[in-house]
Amino acid sequence: MNRLDTATRTRILHCLVEGNSVRATARLTGTTKRTVTNLLIDAGRACADYHDQSVRGVQSKRVQVDEIWSFTYAKQKNVPFAKSAPEGAGDTWTWTAICADSKLCINWLVGARDAEYAREFLTDTYDRLANRVQLTSDGHLVYLGAVRDAFGIDVDYAMLVKEYGQAPDGPQTRYSPPVCTGAVKKPIHGRPDPKHISTSFVERQNLTMRMHMRRFTRLTNAFSKKVENHAYAVALHFTFYNFCRIHKSLRVTPAMAAGLCDRVWDIADIVALVEKIENAAPSTKRGPYKKKAA
Repeated sequence: MNRLDTATRTRILHCLVEGNSVRATARLTGTTKRTVTNLLIDAGRACADYHDQSVRGVQSKRVQVDEIWSFTYAKQKNVPFAKSAPEGAGDTWTWTAICADSKLCINWLVGARDAEYAREFLTDTYDRLANRVQLTSDGHLVYLGAVRDAFGIDVDYAMLVKEYGQAPDGPQTRYSPPVCTGAVKKPIHGRPDPKHISTSFVERQNLTMRMHMRRFTRLTNAFSKKVENHAYAVALHFTFYNFCRIHKSLRVTPAMAAGLCDRVWDIADIVALVEKIENAAPSTKRGPYKKKAA
């Protein structure tokens, strides 16, 4: 099988992690849509594997969790009428956990916004931590049972429940969310410090995701057509975010701030992860994305 050279792969991945769509990336790099998609799949797998192995034993004091919405193939209300809708079509939620100090994305999971996924996501997050943390989530009720099942009593947990007013009147209603009128801090377990009951950092990460992944951009046709490729794009993004992208306030990457590495990665380092897998098993065929077991 013909393989792209390292320089071309680096250019393709650089375009993808900076918010370009698959088709735009193909035009900018002089490749085909299929070539870009295949590299995204390979890079996503390699990044997911690397994150699973390397982001463990994380020293953190405060962790914030949240979920960000997107959709695959068609919006949920249109799935029953969509032609040849694949499995996983409709609402697609990405769960994220971020360290409030190092800004490291400790964990993520692509799936539904239900109790089963919440439990799986938080159990995996707990396994990656080295110490007791203060955990803050929004008011999504599935967190209550999921935190209890994943952390037991080894956590200081609180919810930040936001209150919203009516949506704006007029033409802007479609594009503007309701105004947040207040937030209630609700300690749930342990002794969370009220000063640090916040979801600001993880919500700011939502903006970073929408800016760096074209699939998350609203009101475009760049949404994911397959949930597997959506998950691969998320894995690529968070490896870039953790290891390559210098955080403005920290002046180092989140991985460096968390003590997981000692230098700023280049996109070529992500390409090296792909090539390492290829050299170890050159005949491996691409298969479906598999959700991590609980």
